[in-house]
Amino acid sequence: MDLDSITVMLRSFWTVWLMVLLTGILVYAMWPGNRRTFDHAAQIPLKDDGQEF
Repeated sequence: MDLDSITVMLRSFWTVWLMVLLTGILVYAMWPGNRRTFDHAAQIPLKDDGQEF
């Protein structure tokens, strides 16, 4: 195995790895059970000090 073939193999690996990672992030973000957590986090910048949502 020379350096060129290793480089090609690693580029293919990183492409697949990033696609799997992006898919995992999207599934996590869209999962129905996480909606309440994300809704609460979205309200944090809008609330005044001491105000609870």
